[in-house]
Amino acid sequence: MLAYKRILLKLSGEALMGKKMHGIDEDRLMEYASQIKEASDQGVEIGIVIGGGNIFRGMSGEKAGFHRIKGDYMGMLATVINALAIQSALESLGGKCTVLTAIEMSPVGDRYTPKRVKKAFENDEVILFSFGTGNPYFTTDTAAALRAVEIDADVLLKGTRVDGVYTADPEKDAKATKFDSLSFNETYSRGLKIMDLTAITMCSENNMPVVVFDMNKEGNLLRLLKGEKIGTLVNNG
Repeated sequence: MLAYKRILLKLSGEALMGKKMHGIDEDRLMEYASQIKEASDQGVEIGIVIGGGNIFRGMSGEKAGFHRIKGDYMGMLATVINALAIQSALESLGGKCTVLTAIEMSPVGDRYTPKRVKKAFENDEVILFSFGTGNPYFTTDTAAALRAVEIDADVLLKGTRVDGVYTADPEKDAKATKFDSLSFNETYSRGLKIMDLTAITMCSENNMPVVVFDMNKEGNLLRLLKGEKIGTLVNNG
C-alpha cells in the first residue's frame, strides 16, 4: 500500500556532486536514478525539480560580479543540464522520462503546460521540471512548491543529505535535535530554513505537506512512499 500516489521530489544540485567538488558524480547520479525508477515501477507518479548549484548559483554569481538577473538565468540553465543528466540515467535503467522546461527550449525539452504533464503521467513517465519558474529572483525551492501545487501532488518530498529537520545544523552542532513533525508556523517562528519563505508560504497557503528526508540513504525514497516514518513532516498541523 502506497502512502502517496503522486509526488513532487525536490533535489539539490549540490547533491549530485557526490564526492566531487563540482559537477556531477556519476555514482550519485545513478543511485538517485535507481531510487526514482524503483518508486516509478511501483506506480507512483513522480515530478522532479532539481537545483543547479553544482554548476552555478545565481546568488553566488551576483557576489562574484554577475548581474543578478543574468546570474539567475545562468543558474536556471544549470538545472536543465542536471535534468538531462537524470533523464539519461533513468533511461539507461529502462525508465521512461521527459524533461519539461519553463521556457521554450526545443529540442532540449517540451515547454511546461498542464496538458503536457497530464499526457506524461498517463504514459507512466517521470517528469523533470527544469529552468525553475522561468523567472529570476525565484529559487528552485519556490519552483518545487509551485509545481507541486500545479500538478496536485500529494506531498512535496525534499531529498537532502540529512535525515530530517533539526533545531540547528546537525553537521555543526552535536546538540541539535531532530523534529519528527512541525508546522509551517513553527518553521517561521524558529527560523528553520528548510526552504525559502516564498516556497514555505506557498505550501502553507495551499495545504501542501513537505517531508524532508535523507535521499542519500539507499531505499529511503521507496520506504517513505510506503508509509514508513522517515524524515520530518512539515504541514499546517
